[in-house]
Amino acid sequence: QVQLVESGGGLVQPGGSLRLSCAASGGISSINTMGWYRQAPGDERELVATASRVGSTLYEDSVKGRFTISRDNAKNTVYLQMSKLTPEDTAVYYCYATGVTRGSVFSAMPYWGNGTLVTVSF
Repeated sequence: QVQLVESGGGLVQPGGSLRLSCAASGGISSINTMGWYRQAPGDERELVATASRVGSTLYEDSVKGRFTISRDNAKNTVYLQMSKLTPEDTAVYYCYATGVTRGSVFSAMPYWGNGTLVTVSF
């Protein structure tokens, strides 16, 4: 069973920084795409950033220049470095992975973590 475990959320003041981590486990050989979504209260879940196994990245417009996504493929881990945080970044941040190979078996289904709460406030 593939599991994704996020860490690093918390309370931070506006203008501050946080680093989220997400480690995938479960007999994984490789993961094509890992990334982050977020969901604020009353809003739909939205894409924040994605990173492919070969290093290409994609960012939602509002986080460009402030957030940086990176991966450690050897550890099946994805990170999200967040800086210049604003109250509008307050949300539960969810890690996801797609294109997971376990042994010789490939699956296109997405896997999700349980989420980590980021609160930006004084």
